[in-house]
This record gives sequence, C-alpha cells and structure tokens, in this order.
Amino acid sequence: MFIQTESTPNPATLKFLPGREVMGESAVADFPDREAAGRSPLAAALFGIPEVGRVFFGSDFISVTKSDGEWQHLKPAVLGAIMEHFTKGLPLIASAAAEDDDAESFAEGDAEIVSQIKELLDTRVRPAVAGDGGDIIFRGFDGGSGTVFLHLRGSCAGCPSSTATLKNGIENMLRHFIPEVNGVEAI
Repeated sequence: MFIQTESTPNPATLKFLPGREVMGESAVADFPDREAAGRSPLAAALFGIPEVGRVFFGSDFISVTKSDGEWQHLKPAVLGAIMEHFTKGLPLIASAAAEDDDAESFAEGDAEIVSQIKELLDTRVRPAVAGDGGDIIFRGFDGGSGTVFLHLRGSCAGCPSSTATLKNGIENMLRHFIPEVNGVEAI
C-alpha cells in the first residue's frame, strides 16, 4: 500500500491520501479531539500518537493536525497507523452514531436564499476546501443582518488563512451571487 501526503494551507495539518476511498463521495467525519475518536478505530489509533490534535476523514483522504512536534518525526507514525488500519481491513466508523453538530438555523422565509447559499457552497466552495484537507458546513443564515454562519472542519479549523478564505473568497462570492448576503462568520 502506498500512501501519498500533501501539504495544506494550515502548516499544522498534513493530508494523507491512501489511494482508496475513505468516507465516500459526500460523507465526512471530523474528530476534533481524542474523546470524539471513540466511534472510529482509525481515528482512535491516530490519537494514540501523542502529537495528534485533530483527525478529519474526507472522501478519499485523511487530514491529521498536529498539536506539537515536527512532521518529520510524526509523519512515519501516522503513515504506519493508516497503513495498519487499511491492511487489517478494519471498519472506518465502528458505530452508526451520527455527528450531533448538524443543526441549522434560519427563518422559514429565508428558505430560498438558504437553498442558493447551500448550492454555491456545495458546488464551488466544498470541493476547493476538500482539496486543502478540510470541509465547510452551512450552519445558519440571519436574514436581518444578511450574515451566513459556517462551520470549518478538518485542516480549515484553526488554519491561519481561514479568515482570509472566509472574508475574501467565500463572502465575496456569496455576496456576488446572492445580494441578500452581507457577511460570513465562522462558528
């Protein structure tokens, strides 16, 4: 098994590509800490490495964010854990427990605007963000202020360039296509 690695805009995160499907086309799983990793044998194994601070599974990649140390020392241990998991044929997610952070908030009258926002996020933003080892999820829209609330996951969470991505990239695009949008905030 050959696992490629790619750097991400977040210097604390590396993207590992095992050359096979990880979560599938539209599914993702975010493990922001050791406690959240209990439902995944692979995430638990990765958190068994002391310097691992966050794990994220995308369609065909695994993003690992370090809390400490240097990648030159950490990378072999991460590669070993991923290789061992896939060669043993272990399940990626042990239980079917759904993530509990899927709550969205918006007024019923804003449903059409929210639909447009989600379509733009799904077709233009999420593929690019996934390319950097992360994900972005719609969390809400305040029609009064025109603010879109988004949740950053994977390498995007805590990335030094995430504010610029939100303000200069996503906010400008949404404002261009949807005049009701005035701003974007991360939650």
